[in-house]
Amino acid sequence: MGQKSPNITIAVEVGVILDDLDSLSAKVWLSCINMALSDFYTGSHASSSTRVVLNVRDSKEDTVDAAAAALDLIKNTQVQAILGPKSSMQAKFVIDLGNKAQVPIISFSATNPSLTSIRSPYFYRAAQNDSSQVKAISAIIQAFGWREAVPIYVDNDYGEGIIPYLVDALQEVEARVPYRSVIHPEATEDQLDAELSKLMTMQTRVFIVHMLPSLGSRLFAKAREKGMMDEGYVWIMTNGLTNLLSTTNASVINSMQGALGVRTYVPRTEEYVDFRNRWKRQFQKKNPTIIDAELDVPALWAYDAAFALAMAVENVGTKNFGYEKANASTNSSNDLETIGISQNGPGLCKSLSGTKFRGFGGDFSFVDGQLQTSVFEMVNVFGDATKRIGFWTPRSGLVKKLNSKNTSDPYSTSKSNVGPIIWPGDSTSVPKGWEIPTDGKRLRVGVPVENGYPQFVKVVYDSSTNTTHVTGYVIDIFNAAMGQLKYNVAYDFFPFAKPDGTSAGTYDDLVHQVFLGNFDAVAADATIRANRSLYVDFTLPYTESGVVMVVPMKDRKGKSAWIFLKPLTLNLWLTSAFFFVFVGSVVWVLEHRINDEFRGPPAHQVGTVFWFSFSTMVFAQRERVIGNLARSVEIVWMFVVLILTQSYTASLTSLLTSQELQPTFTNILDLINNREYIGYKEGSFVRNLLIGRGVDPSKLRPYTSREECDVLLTNGSAKGGIAAAIDETPNIRLFLAKYCKKYTMIGPIFRTDGFGFVFPKGSPLVPDVSRAILVVKEGNETTDAENKWFAPEGTCSDTSPTISDSNSLGFDSFWSLFLIVGVSASLALLIFAVSFFNRHWHIFIATRGDSVWRRFMVMLRTFDQRDLSSHTFRKSSRSRDRETYNFGATAVEDSPDSYSTCPPSPASGLSDHPEILITAEGAHPRMGEQNRSEAQTSDRVPQQPGEILLTP
Repeated sequence: MGQKSPNITIAVEVGVILDDLDSLSAKVWLSCINMALSDFYTGSHASSSTRVVLNVRDSKEDTVDAAAAALDLIKNTQVQAILGPKSSMQAKFVIDLGNKAQVPIISFSATNPSLTSIRSPYFYRAAQNDSSQVKAISAIIQAFGWREAVPIYVDNDYGEGIIPYLVDALQEVEARVPYRSVIHPEATEDQLDAELSKLMTMQTRVFIVHMLPSLGSRLFAKAREKGMMDEGYVWIMTNGLTNLLSTTNASVINSMQGALGVRTYVPRTEEYVDFRNRWKRQFQKKNPTIIDAELDVPALWAYDAAFALAMAVENVGTKNFGYEKANASTNSSNDLETIGISQNGPGLCKSLSGTKFRGFGGDFSFVDGQLQTSVFEMVNVFGDATKRIGFWTPRSGLVKKLNSKNTSDPYSTSKSNVGPIIWPGDSTSVPKGWEIPTDGKRLRVGVPVENGYPQFVKVVYDSSTNTTHVTGYVIDIFNAAMGQLKYNVAYDFFPFAKPDGTSAGTYDDLVHQVFLGNFDAVAADATIRANRSLYVDFTLPYTESGVVMVVPMKDRKGKSAWIFLKPLTLNLWLTSAFFFVFVGSVVWVLEHRINDEFRGPPAHQVGTVFWFSFSTMVFAQRERVIGNLARSVEIVWMFVVLILTQSYTASLTSLLTSQELQPTFTNILDLINNREYIGYKEGSFVRNLLIGRGVDPSKLRPYTSREECDVLLTNGSAKGGIAAAIDETPNIRLFLAKYCKKYTMIGPIFRTDGFGFVFPKGSPLVPDVSRAILVVKEGNETTDAENKWFAPEGTCSDTSPTISDSNSLGFDSFWSLFLIVGVSASLALLIFAVSFFNRHWHIFIATRGDSVWRRFMVMLRTFDQRDLSSHTFRKSSRSRDRETYNFGATAVEDSPDSYSTCPPSPASGLSDHPEILITAEGAHPRMGEQNRSEAQTSDRVPQQPGEILLTP
């Protein structure tokens, strides 16, 4: 084609493929396409040089007819693009044809995610991918805490395409898909009834419906008929149904009451309202027999797709819109080999990829041929229409309102961001999402047999009535917990046994039966373990946790002759000895000048100090203390000695009269290193646990009962028994209830979560039963069951470890007493020293010219003399009121201990002073030869009381 004149427009042929042109949806969609082209060419693009000409074909809801229509449009009409077809299955064939002929295929209704995998550069999806809504659905599931959901979908490409994405999204929020309900596109009423009846027998009550309105309306009508639209059920519709609710008749809406829906959000702008009004007038004018027709979301997508195509065609310009002939054989009868290739296809694709505008369905733009995800609207079917309850955005999650601030909000799935909902059955209470099946099915609860501890579970078969009776602590707790549920759950106990009544396997085998579906639950003393929780769910534990060790006890109290030293630790012995000597020395210092019992030769005085010190230990001291300072020290010290002796006596009595029972082993490593034999309950997981911790399998010996365990422990490793038994805490406590006098419990040596009830993975009963267990444990049921089944047997009254050990008393227990003694004694010494130096300061002054050592010796000799001012040395006769102390070679007269005086020596320094007269007023040297002569020739006596005459 050459250059056109300014007044000539180029007609661009475009194909449209729709299902059943006489149907309401086809008429609505086609009217929107025509209106989009009309708006484009009569508005701001009135001067466009191109005009899109529509060539409409009817696919008759058949995939082959859709492909034939596309082939006709490409080969005979040589269209530049095709709008449609409707379904994803039809689109797969049409896309291949468009790719071969390089003709863009723009679908506004094919939403199957699998179409993305075709990756054809000539396919454009002007509709939202079904996978884009799964996050919105999973957000609702998470918001209300539902743990299971069953998808109900049509058995074709449209239905199956979303399932992998939906399952992944649910798994991300920890919701399980226990069953997938697949319904044939042309299912009969009986088939629908059968499938819904099957769903009613299951626990799950959350259903996600993904199908088109033609089948969906029949499904909901049948569900309402069967009572599945009553209280307790949850129905969530994908946008395949919700987007078309506006065109659904009232009878169908009435059967969907309480259902939730996810649909593409269409802003109610002024442009949209104006367009809707114009469209209704035109549609009513062309279709006078159709009353109250409404726009749906695919109709808006059709409008936006046609508008985008017209814009892209105009942007390409007036290039050659012809076809190149195919290089096919002239004799070929295959139509596919004879179709040409559009010369303008690549340019049109490039133009479409760059087209962007604000459409009625939101922002319109293609990225890799896909319309980008926008906002989803959450609706609740109520009355004759739908009520908005919130929005979901890829960035912010669930929100109540859309505004500019939502873009910075963190992602949220809180139900507080969802408006009030009227659930099925006109209920305002949030359904818990599951119910006990309504077909009368009773839960099959597995129980162990021959577990070695009948107190936990005991199975008795009554041959006369052909019935089985199950009792025990575990059964009582299980019954109490199930009785706490707010709904009735019927169940029966089934022993995990062979036909001959023996156990059918280990506890791991019993737990695995729940995973296999042979049991609906297990009530047993089954430990909660990580490897088991991979395929089953446990309730909260109903017993204490941990794996412990039980070992024999023996009396390790030695027959040592030095046992009398054990009541006190070494540091307390040393501290006590020091304070005995210290207090004795302090008392000697305080009493030496005023008490004759603390005087005498040096050896005698040293003996007196030690005798007085240690005799206070038994309060047998013979020395009489007469000074107030010494008495105060002795009072405090006697109080401390009393406490020490009483504590020592009590501790020694305990050592001599009680057994010092201690475990033979306190660490599993000692058992391993000594290659001792270890016992475990047969069938328990403890065997594998011990092997995993390095125990030699040949050193493990199983037992089946408490009695057998006692025999093995009594014999010991050397006699074919075991050195220790390792089991779970409840089992060991039950063992000690009978044998508490012989054994003790060590541990826990391994950590576990205790016993729990077993349910299938994701069972909705688990959280409710766990809460019920908490209620039972806080009440009296647990205590009553323990008293009933675990009451101490025989002479045992305490199942706790009975190790009796009298620990030695240490300094930490008495340091405060020693502190008081030290402070009081030191204070008494300080008072005495101050008093002594104050009274004899004149001697210190008189000898100030001497060396420090000589002055010290003078004061020391002064201290060594009696204190005549003390009342203890006052004489009844006035003739003895005065005494003369001569420091010469002659002993002091009238002195009972005259042997204590010493002759002056040159070292004493006294020879340097001819005569020193010491009186109460001070020391005065007597000067002059006459005086010295008188002193030498006459016996001078002190003239005043207290005078001491020192002569050379």
